[in-house]
Amino acid sequence: MTNFWLEPWDERGPILERRANTPEMQAHLGGVESAESIAARHKRILDGVRDGTTGFFLIMVDDDPDPIGSVGFWDSEWLGQSVYEMGWKVLPGFQGRGIAVGAVLAAIGLAAAGGRHRFAHAYPKVTNEPSNAVCRKAGFALLGEVDFEYPKGNPIRCHDWQFDLKAVGGPP
Repeated sequence: MTNFWLEPWDERGPILERRANTPEMQAHLGGVESAESIAARHKRILDGVRDGTTGFFLIMVDDDPDPIGSVGFWDSEWLGQSVYEMGWKVLPGFQGRGIAVGAVLAAIGLAAAGGRHRFAHAYPKVTNEPSNAVCRKAGFALLGEVDFEYPKGNPIRCHDWQFDLKAVGGPP
């Protein structure tokens, strides 16, 4: 596995988002985004970090001075329960090195330490084999297929993966 570390989301986030805003990277996420959409997500992330409802991080490696990915968790409601929702991305040139799994596990530890929610969920499209493999390798439990919207207004069929944060020191 390539050596990586997480740094708090900051003004480098939109640089990563623009690098990842390609048909290949956005194939499972509703397609290439507008500059306005990227700017709005950056603001939402910063606002969530500021108010404590979001943990979002840039993935850094020795091989590149710019972020090569991101990983995060944020407050969400799922089936009447308050949970964390998780998401991540790693640029194509850095995929297949175990970085995504390692970053997700690091973020899970940070989410558990925060103690806000018992469970974290991820909802990759059923056809997104790489993200489903990250969930499996990181120890999420597959609860089944569900209908979801991502982005808002774009219905998708995805897997509901759940991680019990209690297993890594989270709340009971």
